[in-house]
Amino acid sequence: MGLKVFLVEDNTDTRRLLTCLLELSGHEVRSASSVQSALAALGRWPCDVLVSDIGLPDGSGVELAEALKRRGELPFAIAVSGFGTAADVAASLAAGFAHHLVKPIELEMLDRLLQEAPGAR
Repeated sequence: MGLKVFLVEDNTDTRRLLTCLLELSGHEVRSASSVQSALAALGRWPCDVLVSDIGLPDGSGVELAEALKRRGELPFAIAVSGFGTAADVAASLAAGFAHHLVKPIELEMLDRLLQEAPGAR
């Protein structure tokens, strides 16, 4: 049985590709392209895993994770970013992300990290 994965990615092509690949792996996927749309959707659709880009048009994935943490709704979370300095990774982890992947991501690595999520088999 797959996980409920919520994907936040502002690049349409990347969002569609990751959604397709996650669904092919047996996961149920919902997605958003901004912090605000993600916050609204996640209030209606609790997920097992959040996979979020850090650079978003109306804020950052760090701000998204912090907002979800304040609401008590932050699931197991994986950050995806084009930036991978020690400071970038530290900010993601401090916000509540369990992992920080640097783009371009290796799909095998994402799959391994998803297996760490509570509820994964």
